[in-house]
Amino acid sequence: MTIKITNVKPDDLLDIFKIEEAGFVPGQSATKEAIAERIEHITDTFFVARNEDNKVIGFINGPVVNQRYLTDDLVIKTTVNPANVGFQSVLSLAVSAKYQHQGISGQLLKAMEGNALSNKRQAVNLTCLRELIGFYERHGFKNEGMALSKHGGAEWFNMVKVI
Repeated sequence: MTIKITNVKPDDLLDIFKIEEAGFVPGQSATKEAIAERIEHITDTFFVARNEDNKVIGFINGPVVNQRYLTDDLVIKTTVNPANVGFQSVLSLAVSAKYQHQGISGQLLKAMEGNALSNKRQAVNLTCLRELIGFYERHGFKNEGMALSKHGGAEWFNMVKVI
């Protein structure tokens, strides 16, 4: 299967929202409005994976931030990325169930990391649930302990990959 990674387009919104809703439990998934705001403001750090039919089958997104760890307010409000400074955050990484376990998440992470490197970001950071720590460690992230986040009532962990 050939996968193409591209920047998001405005008309990808509904496909992304469906994948987001399926990939996260209620209270942890981004709203359609939050995704639309991310598409509008951070197109440069919002990547989608497309199959041979050009259908969106996965995505990764996140703003550039000034702090090493994510804060809950980033999930709600997104602003335009600053140039050549800061940390590249990952707010959402999700792949359609039909396409999981085929390396697509890894390809999306590599796209985000490559963009972060070319824009001189210090690191890529994200928070994840306990059961996903191993996945991110296999992709070079370091677990830096429990996050302050209380998003969706879950226990989150700070993961950082210096690039």
